[in-house]
This record gives sequence, C-alpha cells and structure tokens, in this order.
Amino acid sequence: MTAEIPAGLRAGDDKLLRCFWCGDDPLYQRYHDTEWGFPVRDDRRLFEKIVLEGFQAGLSWITILRKRETFRAAFANFEMQQVAQFGPADVERLLQDAGIIRHRGKIEAAIHNASQAIRLVEEFGSLSSYFWEFQPRQADALSKDLKKRGWKFVGPTTVYAFMQAMGLVNDHIEGCYVREKAQFGR
Repeated sequence: MTAEIPAGLRAGDDKLLRCFWCGDDPLYQRYHDTEWGFPVRDDRRLFEKIVLEGFQAGLSWITILRKRETFRAAFANFEMQQVAQFGPADVERLLQDAGIIRHRGKIEAAIHNASQAIRLVEEFGSLSSYFWEFQPRQADALSKDLKKRGWKFVGPTTVYAFMQAMGLVNDHIEGCYVREKAQFGR
C-alpha cells in the first residue's frame, strides 16, 4: 500500500513531493525547485519579477515563464536605468514583439515603473530594503504604498504573488521537499 500524498502536494516523476501548482512541466518544476519562494535581495531580479507579475495579470505564470528570456532581451535585462529611458519608439517595438505579452498598458506600466523603482532606490538605498520592510504577509500594505508612489499593475494579488516568488513569504506547502531550503535560502 502506498502512502497518501498530503493535500496541496503532488509527487513528480522523480517521486519528490512538490506544491501541486507546478504540475509535471519540467520548466515549472525547475522554477519551483530553485527560484520560487527563495529569498531574493538583488534589485535587478526584484524589478524583473514585479514587472513580470504585472504582465502575468490575467494569465498563467507558466505563460510568462516560457517567455521570460524574450522579456529579458526586450526589456534590457530589466536594468531599471535603461528601461526608464524607453520612449514611444520602444513601446511600438515591444508591441511588435511576438515573444512577449503585447499589451500596451502593461508595456507602458513596465517603463513607468522603472522610473518609480529608481526613486525607491534613491529613497531607501535599494529596492531590497524597501520591499523587505513589508515582509511577511503585508501584500495589501505594499500594494497601497506602491500605488501611492505612482506604480501601475501592482494590485494586492499581483503583489502577493511577487512576495511569494521572491521569498518575502514562504508558501511552499508543509511537506514540500523545497520548503525548508527556501526558508533558509539554500
């Protein structure tokens, strides 16, 4: 008789118990096993993730994950200073790029948010210092503060997904083989 798998987990082909949402897709499993929920303090990665979470709104994360490398190329590897300099010609270029999500509002928000991110760095010394002030589980407060500071596409659901992914919250389900590694950032 086989042991019952706890709720919220699923066994992969490798027999490891993972959070159910990553399914059987190898790319999704690798993301789950090595990135999602691991504490991130690198400003470029934090900016990339909050921008990509904005693009993900209304879509599944696997859609964005599959396009992530193209997003990186299209958005200057998410270097805030460069993205903040994008102008109307860049918006039009991005709207023609089939490798990303071609949504004018989201593209313009990403460019706008780069300028807002630079302001946060100037005020707090880093994005990391700012974002980690809201840890743990303060997505509503973070969302409200970002909106007050002029950010776009940063509703509470989007911000909570960002917090989960960047390790501000460890939502790996109890019994997931990655939970403890993510908790201690290993």
